[in-house]
Amino acid sequence: MFSSARANACVWKGKWMYEVTLETAGIQQLGWATLTCPFTRHEGVGDDDDSYSYDGRRIRKWNKDSQTYGQLWVVGDVIGCCINLDANEISFYRNGLTLGVAFHGVRKLKPEPGYFPAISLSQGERCDLNFGSRPFKYPIKDFLAIQAPPMIKDGEDVAFISEMATYLLKCLSRLVKLRNHYPSTSTSVEKLRRFKRFTLHAEFLNPIGKEICQHFFSLLDGDPGTKEYVVWSALVPFLMETFGIQAPHDGASLDMVMDLLLPFTEFNELIIPVMQALAYRCKTSPIVLIDCPYTGSYPYLALACHVLRREEIMICWCQSADFESLMEGLLSRKGPNKQDLQVLMPSVWWPGFREDFSSESNMRQTTLALARAISKVEEMQWELCRLLIHFSPSSLSQPLGSVFRTFLQSLIWKNRGADRNIPPPGLSNNAVLVSVYTVLLRFLSEGFGMDEVCDLMKGPMVKADGGVGFLHRRGKRSFPIGLFLKADKHRIDFSRLGGTYTHLFKTHPTQDEDLKEIEWDEGFMESEESKITHSTRKKPSCCSGTTATFMSSGKNPVKFVSKCSSSHGNAIQERETNVSTDCGTRNYDNEIVDKPSSSEHSDSGLSYQSIQHNKKTEPRLTQGLSGALREEELFDTMVLLYHLGLAPNFKQ
Repeated sequence: MFSSARANACVWKGKWMYEVTLETAGIQQLGWATLTCPFTRHEGVGDDDDSYSYDGRRIRKWNKDSQTYGQLWVVGDVIGCCINLDANEISFYRNGLTLGVAFHGVRKLKPEPGYFPAISLSQGERCDLNFGSRPFKYPIKDFLAIQAPPMIKDGEDVAFISEMATYLLKCLSRLVKLRNHYPSTSTSVEKLRRFKRFTLHAEFLNPIGKEICQHFFSLLDGDPGTKEYVVWSALVPFLMETFGIQAPHDGASLDMVMDLLLPFTEFNELIIPVMQALAYRCKTSPIVLIDCPYTGSYPYLALACHVLRREEIMICWCQSADFESLMEGLLSRKGPNKQDLQVLMPSVWWPGFREDFSSESNMRQTTLALARAISKVEEMQWELCRLLIHFSPSSLSQPLGSVFRTFLQSLIWKNRGADRNIPPPGLSNNAVLVSVYTVLLRFLSEGFGMDEVCDLMKGPMVKADGGVGFLHRRGKRSFPIGLFLKADKHRIDFSRLGGTYTHLFKTHPTQDEDLKEIEWDEGFMESEESKITHSTRKKPSCCSGTTATFMSSGKNPVKFVSKCSSSHGNAIQERETNVSTDCGTRNYDNEIVDKPSSSEHSDSGLSYQSIQHNKKTEPRLTQGLSGALREEELFDTMVLLYHLGLAPNFKQ
């Protein structure tokens, strides 16, 4: 069953293209069609003589009949749809690589009918089309966009605004580099100093930088589409080049640039487009072996984390209508298909097959490089979520962690019904669910960096169990069972052990006694030498040694800077935050604790204490101020995300 759409512009001669970014990887037919092409529930693009399409899910091309063509596509792929009416050919590209000419002898048409960009989607499928309102991610040589880029006319001269913006930003880049390298022994700087054309001091450089910025923002007046195009084509590449793709990043130069841009109120309108561009690149950037470990979404996540340390930027982003969708984009990962895997892992080896030492060595090196690249991406995803948890702006009366809680609630609400036999449309990408699960597991295993949290909360708090993570604490423990017994709208739609929440509530109505906290003593009788904790050389299976060291070092405090807050105008309205902590009652027999796996030790080596139900006692560290995000909430959400994001993969 199809839903079809056609653009409102057509072509009849020349070379043209548009790009389609896949939000889902199901049955979609992408290509070109005329006005006479019938669009019905069962017919779409490619089902008529004068319509042509490519379907990467079924790996076929369609022109009334279908034939094998192309590659299997995956979420995040960018498909280039190209038509060459000079040679009467139609071809398709996947992530900039040609899939070959799909159709020869395409019939020439008069201007009136023409060929329109057109798509047909099966139920639940999503994609993003770019006809030229943004720069193409993979532009094809000699092919033009359906939509022309923004231009400016000055008398008889016509210039592309993006080219002028790029030139101004390059001037700004040279200015920042000149300031950073002063005093310098470079020839150009020595000549400037020798002829005394200007003095390299801030009082001279700042006015020049502000003048460049003034000219830059003057180009963006008028059409809102111009702002988006310039952000994607000029501003984000400039910020990326200034900050650097690989570590160590040049944060000092980027801070200078931000100090020049932020005082202009026009920059407020560019914050969301910048975040949109970074999120898009996270979704569509594959891991490239030769670029490891700084590949995939890492460069864009690193840039996002750096700029979001500015309080005014963080507030603008968190209060935007696109916050949740952009957060999902930043946490996305581009997966490979079969051909991509062959490029990523050219040498494959396993015991008993091709006992070749070089193949084994090559595969081990490749696996190590890919593991490092994935670790870098996960590190930045963790840092992004950590920024949100620690974010508590003085201008907004929200408890600590409420922004991150809002995102988690939105994510769960969006994916309600995901465990049904026929899932509803509009679900999140599975990579997002897995990324959030991984982040929560690390938070609960290693902690939040509670020293910084205590500073931000500005409240007297006592650190529990030496800063050990929630999953690995010993001694007196407690857990609020009432967390699972609330009729929370975000979780009530999910099935539990025994049926739906409504059914269970009718069958087993809750009493006040059921809302008490349970308490128990967590401990073991192992020797000091055999213990496996985060402080020992051998780490628990849930945490890698590198990430544990990074977290426990305490050298990465979360600090938000606000150097230009006085330049902003109206205050941002506070976002309504609903606190809800209910989840289904599920089995926690495999809960991770601060000890080795029970499979390696006999039961006699463990000391289990009886569990008691007690009234709620004094607030613990994890509760903090009223309404602040609790570790128990994160544990509840983490188990649910395992059910939604990881368990289905194991079933497959």
